[in-house]
Amino acid sequence: MPFLVVGVTRPNFLILTPICVSLGVGSALLSGFPITWGVVAIVLLGALMAHVSVNALNEYFDFHSGLDAKTDRTPFSGGSGTLIIQPHLAPQALIIGAISLLITLACGLYLIQVSGWGLIPIGLIGILIIITYTSWINRYRFLVLIASGFCFGPLMVIGTHYALTSQLSIAALLLSLTPFFLVNNLLFLNQIPDIDADRSIGRNNYAISWQAPKRARLFLAFSLAAYVAIVSGVMLGHLPMTALLCLLTIGLVYKIYVVIKRETSDRDQLIASLGRNVILTLLTPSLIFIGILMDTL
Repeated sequence: MPFLVVGVTRPNFLILTPICVSLGVGSALLSGFPITWGVVAIVLLGALMAHVSVNALNEYFDFHSGLDAKTDRTPFSGGSGTLIIQPHLAPQALIIGAISLLITLACGLYLIQVSGWGLIPIGLIGILIIITYTSWINRYRFLVLIASGFCFGPLMVIGTHYALTSQLSIAALLLSLTPFFLVNNLLFLNQIPDIDADRSIGRNNYAISWQAPKRARLFLAFSLAAYVAIVSGVMLGHLPMTALLCLLTIGLVYKIYVVIKRETSDRDQLIASLGRNVILTLLTPSLIFIGILMDTL
């Protein structure tokens, strides 16, 4: 059935996009700019289509590389498994990826006309990452560690802020660091169940090359850095005190850490921790945005 191809967009993961865009809206509010909701809508459409594009293209190329067939699937696996069940939908997945990327490009061109040429480097870097993520970035463990967080953090948050204000700001930069570190962690931990499958096709990431204790330390460092960015912003006067609502999620970091640092953690415990990590990644920036609204409205 045609609607089954929607699975290649990984709709359950798309909620991350509006949450990250909201931080850019929040930084514009803190800068005192009136929010043009039509521009916000175009930004959100472009960001969502970029997310859809990278998901669909990743599904297509992982299916053709044979990775999908080797993956012991979990709710947090990189692929949806749609093309394993319906292999005839592979060409449609490629079409969805290409059309979504074209929509993103169209949104970007419109926003450049409205907000200025400063969006060009942000857009070009984003498109380059989308196109090269599966085929090239996934072969280099440092790049694959930071690529997703860079897209959802600095590119998306600062890009949204610039689209609304035609300016850069320290507040936007600080806000972008929280999704940068948390989304990096999200993709990093989600690689753990896929280690054997990823290794078999030549991928290289820290989940493969590091043992559990070292992986856990990286997770902890990134998690704490996400909070430090906000605390620093508050202390320096760039962010309101209410942004510290995000500290309510710090207990999740400890619960995840104590599980993933053990080599002997069973699969059920790992899957539960991956679920907590999703909550951490979505809830923390949401609380920051709520805190900004409390201060500005």
